Amino acid sequence: MNRSRGSRPTLPKGDRGLLSRGTRAAAVLFALALTTVVPSHAVAFAPAGHGTGSTAAATADDPSVARLRQQVRSGSLLDQHGVHAVCPQCAAQVVTEKKGSVTPLRSTAPAGYGPADLTKAFGLPARSKSTATIAIIDAGVDPHLASDLAAYRAAFHLPPCDTASGCLTLKDYTGGEQPAPQKSGAGAALEEAVALETALDMDAASAACPSCHLLEISVPWQDGQDDNDVSTGDFAQAVNTAVDMGASAVSISYGYTADVNNTSGSVLKAFKHRGVAITAATGDEGFNGGIHQLWPSNLPSVVAVGGVTLSATEPATAWWSAGSGCETRFAKATGQPASATAACDGHRAAADVSADADPASGLAVYDTYAPSSGEPNDWTIVGGTSASAPYIAGLYARAGHLGAVQGPNTLYTAPPSDFTDITSGNNETYHSCGAYPGVSASLCNAGPGWDGPTGIGVPHGLGAF
Repeated sequence: MNRSRGSRPTLPKGDRGLLSRGTRAAAVLFALALTTVVPSHAVAFAPAGHGTGSTAAATADDPSVARLRQQVRSGSLLDQHGVHAVCPQCAAQVVTEKKGSVTPLRSTAPAGYGPADLTKAFGLPARSKSTATIAIIDAGVDPHLASDLAAYRAAFHLPPCDTASGCLTLKDYTGGEQPAPQKSGAGAALEEAVALETALDMDAASAACPSCHLLEISVPWQDGQDDNDVSTGDFAQAVNTAVDMGASAVSISYGYTADVNNTSGSVLKAFKHRGVAITAATGDEGFNGGIHQLWPSNLPSVVAVGGVTLSATEPATAWWSAGSGCETRFAKATGQPASATAACDGHRAAADVSADADPASGLAVYDTYAPSSGEPNDWTIVGGTSASAPYIAGLYARAGHLGAVQGPNTLYTAPPSDFTDITSGNNETYHSCGAYPGVSASLCNAGPGWDGPTGIGVPHGLGAF
């Protein structure tokens, strides 16, 4: 399925092989990617060590952290480091110690972008007041989730969000209590790998809406590796559970093969909840070939979230590995205009909107769950459209204008000033738009207005949500 591969100019063929579409190993996979992008609305990031709360001192005291943070800001992180996929079905990548390595790059303090960086990049208000619920759906169980989330939020001076206060809720996809974590074998290895995805999702949602409540819903651990209708059915049930529990936004950072079963009937119906924003990652393998987009980002009632590369000094660009494409089973996404569907010969086109996804400009993530390897990640840098999807979900919950939301419809009717249009970059690394009849070059190349890798752009404030 979708895998990011890091920074195109620096990633060797060996790393790309690790992230190939055919990879389906049940063993532990780690992933993270960094890139840099800045919107055209005079967007800039806080200087290294600033805007990160209590981490400023830690960064200043540890030269290695300060150096990594500067590499993230300058877009040079992947000159010396590689990336590796987090799990078979995750749209996430973790930055590794060196090129060709599978060992995550660990640091003593946050080196990737944090909440204040993203707030400034996307022109968001300084204060967050919404207490709406953001639901995150992930495979397996992470018993360190609450404590790791607490550490992340404390590091960036975000308000506490724990189970005791009711801010954080942990549930199974059926609505019951989460099962016990796997203790050994493939299950423990997969849950360790997916714990990094879970941490990324929760940290990104926290960064987008620090005051919101969080609902973590677990599907069986096998869904993190199995690309079949059982997995997609589990996610559909999890969405219904999230809505039943009052979620205002639901985020899915996984991607599966679209088929007749998961694009119709009860599964399709599970993703139609007016007034609830459902976001999904478009994947990390660039343009998909123009026939079927990753499920569930292909569904008409889902907001397909692509990715950009952020920079401290330059305008944001389309991330070279951000997923884009067509879903020929549907005429369009809800509210998607003809100007977008024309790129797919009148079919549903993705993405709808985007946010930071390049591992080279990746997010600071905190994760300590390591039942299989015994080697906690601690602070790492992670990217992929798994980072952008929960962030956009968080903005929907934070803004709270959800009454008319049905898929991406309200995004397409928002004023252009609510977005920063991304006009450069392309994602033709694996498939070229020119090789597919009926497909527009805009599916692969960022330009004025809508395009495949970035949709209608990145947020500029909360007006569109």
